[in-house]
Amino acid sequence: MFVLGVGWLQHQSTLPEMEWIWLLFLVAVVTGVLGFFQLANQLVISRILLGIFFLLFGFCWAAILAHWRLNDSLPHIWERKAIQVVGVIASVPQESDRGVRFQFDVEQVNTEGAIVPKRIALSWYKVRQLGANQVVLPVVRVGERWQLTVHLKRPHGNQNPHGFDFERWALERNIRATGYVRVSSDNQRLHTMVQRPAYWIAHIREGIQHRFAASLDNQAYVGILQTLATGDQNAIPRDQWIVFTRTGTNHLMAISGLHITMISSLAFAVVYWLWRWNTYLTIRLPARRIAAMAGLIVALAYAVLSGFAIPAQRAFYMLAVVAIVLWVGRQTSVTTVLAWALFGVILLDPWAILAPGFWLSFGAIAVIMLLTVGRIGKIHWLSSWLRIQWAITLGLIPLLLALFQQISLISPVANAIAIPLISLIVVPLTLLATMPVFDFMLPLIHDVLSVLMVILQSLSNLSHTVWQQHSPPVWTIGVAVIGILWMLLPGSLGVGFFSGFPARWLGVIAVLPVFLVKPPQPKTGELWLTVLDVGQGLAVVARTEHHALLFDAGPGFGEIDSGNRIIVPFLRGEGITKLDGMIVSHADSDHSGGARSVLNEIPVRQLWSSLDDKHPVTQMVISKNQCRKGQFWQWDDVHFELLHPLEQDYLNSKRSTNAKSCVLKITSAHGSVLLPADIERRDEQALLARDGDKLRATVLIAPHHGSHTSSTDTFVQKVSPSLAIFPVGYLNRYNHPHEIVTSRYHNSGSQLMRSDKDGAILIRFENNDWVVNSWRKLNQRYWHDN
Repeated sequence: MFVLGVGWLQHQSTLPEMEWIWLLFLVAVVTGVLGFFQLANQLVISRILLGIFFLLFGFCWAAILAHWRLNDSLPHIWERKAIQVVGVIASVPQESDRGVRFQFDVEQVNTEGAIVPKRIALSWYKVRQLGANQVVLPVVRVGERWQLTVHLKRPHGNQNPHGFDFERWALERNIRATGYVRVSSDNQRLHTMVQRPAYWIAHIREGIQHRFAASLDNQAYVGILQTLATGDQNAIPRDQWIVFTRTGTNHLMAISGLHITMISSLAFAVVYWLWRWNTYLTIRLPARRIAAMAGLIVALAYAVLSGFAIPAQRAFYMLAVVAIVLWVGRQTSVTTVLAWALFGVILLDPWAILAPGFWLSFGAIAVIMLLTVGRIGKIHWLSSWLRIQWAITLGLIPLLLALFQQISLISPVANAIAIPLISLIVVPLTLLATMPVFDFMLPLIHDVLSVLMVILQSLSNLSHTVWQQHSPPVWTIGVAVIGILWMLLPGSLGVGFFSGFPARWLGVIAVLPVFLVKPPQPKTGELWLTVLDVGQGLAVVARTEHHALLFDAGPGFGEIDSGNRIIVPFLRGEGITKLDGMIVSHADSDHSGGARSVLNEIPVRQLWSSLDDKHPVTQMVISKNQCRKGQFWQWDDVHFELLHPLEQDYLNSKRSTNAKSCVLKITSAHGSVLLPADIERRDEQALLARDGDKLRATVLIAPHHGSHTSSTDTFVQKVSPSLAIFPVGYLNRYNHPHEIVTSRYHNSGSQLMRSDKDGAILIRFENNDWVVNSWRKLNQRYWHDN
């Protein structure tokens, strides 16, 4: 009930005021006291009262911690201003081609009047030149105290259906502002190492990573070994993560409960065996007790070294309960052990209940317990192993589909190979190699890992290895979980699936809705439009009854871009398995940056663009056309027409990429939308002159993100949109949308929306009308920045 209360709070759109929280806490205390003193007389009533107590206590506990963290925030007036701070680099710096990223504990604010949160996340970018002098990015190490001049902003992430919630992630890690280090002569290192336990641990992790990198210079899988030793998942390249995801082995690349338990068990066995050799020690203290403590200490050391992620926490807390039970000589059930572990994780981190790792970790251990605890009879170890692997694969299907909309079909085979190699060979030897004297083992470990990666790569390359689908409705997930639990109930009359517990086949029927019940889709003649929140860029998905079109693909950021981070998860979650059309309006990276990722993940039947034939995006597609005025097509009684550019526009090499932007008009019986990409004043006037009668639209995506170079008075008046949308990034450096431009639309009577404040904007043209919703409002949580 405590966990349920915490979950109740985490789904609130606004945080209750402290006065109401303390009142609710008082009610909880009274209910708990009544329940405790009635325990002997009215057992049922007492349990109900105690249940209410733990429910309210969980709610209040999470709310108090949320208030405490949210109160440590960056005031809006200090966003994007130069602030000088003194503090300590609190995390292992993550290097990239652009610079380095790290978390920073603020100790002192030197800028008068400035208020800065205690922990912030900073990027220190490489600067090519400043005037005539080359600027060199300094080497930074965890635990160093620095004086830095920074520009900060409040944590603000993209908000999209089926997308990652950065603001929740930042709150859980107590990162209350993000920003970058400004070039300044005052930036300087003050101390090489601040002597605090947290920094010592992070310094040790950093040292291990550097030694591994030095010993395995330029080796392909050094990042995996760094991750297994220190829990830093950023060390693994994206292409290797794709292999792990497709084979269902990505859980092994985190410091999982399996790893913690394995290492703890090895420590237990060694200490138990050595202790029993000495009669004097055994008489004074039983070997089982001291071995349990030794195993627990080793588990704690490994968990702390790895960053103490949720699976590691769960394993450690379970081991702690077992160790305490062994020490006091009592017995307890495995469900009690799991319950205490669950309580410990949520007590220390109430936001863990929202993390995928929480559900997958506790879900896997719950399946194992269901399959093994209380079963009568013995089975061969190999048969037991195979059953457990199959049960985990089956049991996690609803969670994986709900969280990621995909499952690996070869996961049982891949894990049967990977788990023994990783858990019994790679992880123990890697931990030994964290001690400098065992560095010589790293090449051997890498060779073993290379063999495994060849096998996993081969499995990943097989066709149809991953099942991908829409995001299932919530009710189907609950029904599927019940169905799987029913299927995993013990059998007593034989070994067949239909033997033992009666009607186990009903479980299969209960699982079917999670696959078969699909999200709502447009009807004939209807148009559904989603303007995704991709920051400073554009990506729009237009859907009709049987077709889908992507207009632009947002910005690119290297390995991670809008395509793989926002667009593909949205398409998959909505059940869009292919794109009938994709338009890349022009070559600017804020419109084309995610296109290649989309093309790699989603089949695209037809590409329209203003890109030249040598552009990487056009070279990925067989069926492609240049955007030209006059092209049109009809999908499900919805009309699509390109209005710009003209054919001769491509012949003028002096014309900017913005001037050649594809302009699309979509018209339905219920309303229309105009997507002019980044055209500017000159092209607006050309459109007015030749196609003025076609420009009027219900909804307009404001040209060039609301730049003052676009949205002229005559253009705004001619289009006369009921809704104008500005796709802009939070506190973008261009200051889009321009105040003059927003005034023009406001004066024309248009409703204004912008992606940085509204998140994804969802519009439905249906029933001779149109409706619009903001994802930030539909999915509002108390931690979202408004």
